[in-house]
Amino acid sequence: MKLANEIFQDVKPETAAAVFQYLRDEQREVYKASISSLAANRKLRPVFVQRKPTPEQIDWLVKNAKLRGSVEIATQVLQLWLLKAHPALLTGFLDGLGIEHDGEGAADDIPDELDAKKLESTVNDLLKNHDPELVRIYLHIFQLQRPDGWEELTKLIETTPDLQFGDAEAAPAPALAEEVEKPATPKAKKAAVKEEIAGAAEEEVAEEEVAEEEVAEEEVAEEATEEEK
Repeated sequence: MKLANEIFQDVKPETAAAVFQYLRDEQREVYKASISSLAANRKLRPVFVQRKPTPEQIDWLVKNAKLRGSVEIATQVLQLWLLKAHPALLTGFLDGLGIEHDGEGAADDIPDELDAKKLESTVNDLLKNHDPELVRIYLHIFQLQRPDGWEELTKLIETTPDLQFGDAEAAPAPALAEEVEKPATPKAKKAAVKEEIAGAAEEEVAEEEVAEEEVAEEEVAEEATEEEK
């Protein structure tokens, strides 16, 4: 079962960026809270991120949402993004299974077992009417509502390539294997993410120091202005 930070690792870069772009455009308080929480995880001040141009802010948020230590924040971000940006997907899933909800995709009473036939039919309809990657994200996030998810949904995911992340679709066999670079394994992919974050750490510390100096200078200037008044 995929955790939310792992989902950020596996989705298309443009999808991951779209999550935070939506929050910035439509849910500004949540966007600010995401910056504060992820910055705190790195022991940085929010101003370090806030002073970056928007594209760099979003790039930084995506990069840090991929970390294991950000799993709770990543979960909340994806849950809210799905709920606010894609309510038709959520309500379609819940209606198909006969689960009562608030009309916007939030349900409090989900049964312990899901009807396998209804589940398969509903998911097939969702895949026809929505971007498969979006359906994939939602179903994996839905699974996180229980420690081990729902057995019926687990089986459906395992037998449906469109619902799987990573190397779900087998690549065609190359004529000369030695001439083709092997695809990164999930373990190698995670290691690459960690290396990328670690490599940027020194740069972030230096940038934060500059940001703190600028803030200090602004505070001194404001105090001087107040004294002149």
